[in-house]
Amino acid sequence: MVSVATRLFSDAQLDQLRSFPDIGKDDLVRYFTLTAADVAFVDPGRGRGPGDRLGLAVQLCTLPWLGFVPDEVTAAPPVAVTRLAERLAIDPAELQGYGRREQTRTGHLQSAAGYLGWKQAPPGGAAMKELEQFLLDRAMEHDSPTLLFNLATEYLISAKVIRPGVVTLMEMVGAARAGAGELTFEQVAHLLTGQVRSDLDRLLQFDAGLGAARLAWLVKPAVEATAPAVKTSIEKLEFLRAMDAHLLDLSMLPAERRRFLAAVGRRSTVQALERRGERRYPILLALVAQSAADQLDEVVSLFDQAVSARESRAKPKTDEALAERAKTGEARQLLLQVILPALADPAIPDEQVGGLLREQIGMQRLREAAAGGWKPLPRDRGRLSVMRSSYSYLRQFAPHVLSVTGFQGGPGTAELMEAVTILKELNRTGGRRVPDGAPEAFVPARFAEYLEKARKAGDDTSFRHYWELCVLLGLRDGLRSGDVFVPGSRRYADPSTYLFTPEQWAPRREAYCKLVRKPARAADALAQGKEELHAALAELEKTLAGALPGDAGAVRLDDDDKLVISKLAAEDVPAEARELRDELAGMLPFAPIASLLIELDRRTRFLDCFVHAGGGKQARSAGLKRSILAVLIAMATNWAWPGCRRRAGCPATGWRGRPNGTCGRRRCARPTPASSTITIRWSWQGCSAAARCHPQTGSGSRCPASR
Repeated sequence: MVSVATRLFSDAQLDQLRSFPDIGKDDLVRYFTLTAADVAFVDPGRGRGPGDRLGLAVQLCTLPWLGFVPDEVTAAPPVAVTRLAERLAIDPAELQGYGRREQTRTGHLQSAAGYLGWKQAPPGGAAMKELEQFLLDRAMEHDSPTLLFNLATEYLISAKVIRPGVVTLMEMVGAARAGAGELTFEQVAHLLTGQVRSDLDRLLQFDAGLGAARLAWLVKPAVEATAPAVKTSIEKLEFLRAMDAHLLDLSMLPAERRRFLAAVGRRSTVQALERRGERRYPILLALVAQSAADQLDEVVSLFDQAVSARESRAKPKTDEALAERAKTGEARQLLLQVILPALADPAIPDEQVGGLLREQIGMQRLREAAAGGWKPLPRDRGRLSVMRSSYSYLRQFAPHVLSVTGFQGGPGTAELMEAVTILKELNRTGGRRVPDGAPEAFVPARFAEYLEKARKAGDDTSFRHYWELCVLLGLRDGLRSGDVFVPGSRRYADPSTYLFTPEQWAPRREAYCKLVRKPARAADALAQGKEELHAALAELEKTLAGALPGDAGAVRLDDDDKLVISKLAAEDVPAEARELRDELAGMLPFAPIASLLIELDRRTRFLDCFVHAGGGKQARSAGLKRSILAVLIAMATNWAWPGCRRRAGCPATGWRGRPNGTCGRRRCARPTPASSTITIRWSWQGCSAAARCHPQTGSGSRCPASR
């Protein structure tokens, strides 16, 4: 019997692990091809009959393939038996009488193992001890019992050790997992002081103010980028820093082990963790250590989204203002069509022009046109001016974000970082006026005139508002481009940390240059590049010299001595091949992907897990869901938009689309109908239904975000 603690597979799976699996063509050729030496090994001169020879050949080929030989040798794949029988000139049916005596099968296995250089793994032997250590090391990295079982099988094959029984291997996997838990506790025991244990236990206690345990509050992610969400995220970050979670050093544990423990902590209930007793502390340690970095990333990400959301909200307002301006401009244009002909007509005396225009246009229209005025637009079409209406909203969280993140800049960001320092000091002291000499070089040219007008007007309040908005937008853009980074963050880390330092590069340079066949010295590399360039130009000169002016299929110079590079000749596809291709394409069934996605949404509501990229709420109309499905189909299948529209049920006209970046979270896209723009992003956090259909996990890398 197999104990419950080590039972990894069902009875059906156990039977499969003990028997022959299906074999593919590659494995058939690789493992079931007998060499001349192999044929000599099963030679009949050793006193073996046809059945014994074929059975021995099956065991000889099966051992390197599976790492063991199933008891029922006669159940080997028929195609493999036939291949061996043809090589040995034996009837495949001879195998049916093989192995009636267990001693025959066992003796043949020992002979085949000796011939191939394989060895047994007796209990307590060196091979088993090495396997136990291998499993313990892997269990510190991976806790999946099935994965550990497969890794053990691969290790035994690579070591040419015959796999022990399935039950024995399962028990070893269970022992390795238990040993990994004990080793983990031993390695972090020095961190578990009385204060640390007390802090970790407080995570499991119910907090009346929160209405839940601190652990549940801590692992619950933000679902939208609003000011309250940003402040809640900052509270979590400050709570973790008060525990010194950002200073915990768990480098003694493998990175995979830390991630596994943190994942266990997130998905476990308070009661489940309490039942673990002392073993809960490594889990909670890994959870708070990883949460410290994750929470910092969340704060910065929410800051990015919240600022971008306010900038996005300004766009419709400026578009409406531009539309109204266009209407007014059209009325003025109509007036000019009346005024200009009268002014340009020399037959009309100057003293009669005014009266004529007043008579033709009418005094009322002239007064209305004169009263409206016509102010020149700023370079940004008034976007920053509209965004100023959100200044009070941004002030609800921006000072807190600046105080807890510690933004730093790379090359070319000195002015912006100095402005950030000044703004943090103004926030700390409650100052209202931007000090004289505050940097402005970081301000984009399209916003500079706002500051200039406010300065000339002596309006310190407007100057402060516009200057602070430029600082926040500059930080947002710097985070996306990588020019601004956050110490302690993973998603927004300093890009230079991904590069070798001069000390790290020095011992690697010679090997790398040898690999790419480039000199280690820059001067030598430049000289080599020049030689390669001259050689390539010489080849080009030969080609041009041999090409005739009328040769349309070659690289040549035309009559004006301009280089002409002709298109590559299209591949000549026979008509029969095209017909066969079309016939095969017609035989393929049409997959109703859109219908499948609609049914999946009906069961799981996974489309509700998409939120607007700006963090705002949007009505869940049928058209919006149809647009999301069109984007999903396009990005998953690489189909052209006409095919996506047909499969998603979208209108056949008025659509265009392009994929954008993701801010390091998930893929975004902009499906753009003729009358509106819909921006969506992935937001799988906190959605159990989405977790079941989530296609892949994120890497945490950062890329420019879509606007």
